Amino acid sequence: MTNGNGTPPEAGPSPQLNVLAQYTKDLSFENPNAPASLAPQQSPPSISVQINVGATNVAENDYEVVLKVEGKAEHTGKLMFSFELAYAGVFRIVNVPQENLHPLVMIECPRLLFPFAREIVATVVREGGFPPLMLDPIDFVSLYRQNMERQAAQQQQQQPS
Repeated sequence: MTNGNGTPPEAGPSPQLNVLAQYTKDLSFENPNAPASLAPQQSPPSISVQINVGATNVAENDYEVVLKVEGKAEHTGKLMFSFELAYAGVFRIVNVPQENLHPLVMIECPRLLFPFAREIVATVVREGGFPPLMLDPIDFVSLYRQNMERQAAQQQQQQPS
């Protein structure tokens, strides 16, 4: 049922997600075996990347979300390069039901930050003398579910039997 102008009669203010700021919070790149690590290699290096998301409530409706990206490349047991990036954003979220707030902060906010973090990683690896490392897209919904399952398992282990 509508109120005559096509909107439901009980429609309240619409949900809003605004990006207030984006910034590099921490960045480290190490190339400990240069210049030897820059020589052409017979086979590609083994590359590992870890991604984590953290959030802090910094004001009534404002959340700082930090996307942490850590990675390294190794070849025949030697470290070629490693990097750590903490890329953050401050988001203002209003008119979102409480039950939807945590998933929004931990899924949608990092999804907005990821393309910028990806570009920073590609650039810093390239500037370190290697081909740019293009991170694959991240499924933040799956990452969120994995973290929720891990937290639930930890809580069950901590409860007395």
